[in-house]
Amino acid sequence: MDFQLIAIILVDGLIYSSYLFMVAVGLTVIFGVQKVLNVTHGSFYAFGAYLAAYFMGIWYAADLPDIGGFAIIFLSAVVLGVVFGIVIERGLLKFLYDRDEHIVVLATFAAFLVLEDVIILIWGTNPYLAFQPMEMLGNSEIADLIFDNYNLSMIALSFIVAFVSWYALNRTRQGKMLLAVIFDREISMAMGVNVTGVFLVTFILGTFLGALGGAYQAPTISVQPGIGVEVIVLAFAVVVIGGMGSIPGALIGAVVVGIARATAVHQFPQVELFVIYAIMAIVLIVRPQGLFAPVTARKI
Repeated sequence: MDFQLIAIILVDGLIYSSYLFMVAVGLTVIFGVQKVLNVTHGSFYAFGAYLAAYFMGIWYAADLPDIGGFAIIFLSAVVLGVVFGIVIERGLLKFLYDRDEHIVVLATFAAFLVLEDVIILIWGTNPYLAFQPMEMLGNSEIADLIFDNYNLSMIALSFIVAFVSWYALNRTRQGKMLLAVIFDREISMAMGVNVTGVFLVTFILGTFLGALGGAYQAPTISVQPGIGVEVIVLAFAVVVIGGMGSIPGALIGAVVVGIARATAVHQFPQVELFVIYAIMAIVLIVRPQGLFAPVTARKI
């Protein structure tokens, strides 16, 4: 491969990785704290994309300033994070924490199917387009190739999210409290930690990250029914590869999947879909807990 092709693969791979990480990090945060494999996370992504695209359509139809589209993206994620975080965690998951994990997966899958139908009831089946933010940022030249700055900004945003998540978890009092709950829920409760509040805040944060991934991706795609199904499968693959509950694992898993997919697209397009799941299968065979699975407490 020549240098130009390598540059294309690296940039395309990092762009795809950033898109996957934005969704997978919310999924892995929720699992790390609450031990809930949350299938509804795909719907958070889809709602984020739809809500942002819908309001950007109204905003730009009124000929308002282009910069407002970015405010809509983040506000959509915040609103959905709070609303869905409270409704799903307090209305569904709080009754399932002590149940078998298979029941939890089935319950969240049922909620996912309901939310997919709610999307169709609200926005119908026609696609929504919100390309204006991507158009506003223009393009850049890398290795004699043209890349749009909006996708490049997604790479920067994913690294900001990764750093803030790591810093908050490891360098703040609230993060240390969260680590205590992850390590041992019962001891944390005995020491006076409000585990119920930690669960709610964590789920709101994870929901916000999933919705932010969808909202920020909206200007680059055709927002239509079914986008949540595809992303939740890929997010699960990333989380499994990196290690359930590990933020660095989600980042490394997303980079591995993104670079592998970009390589396949440019060199072996016939195996584009196969390569992601092949990597996941190999990792599960060699290291079933994932590449960077967090240390678990051994009770004696």
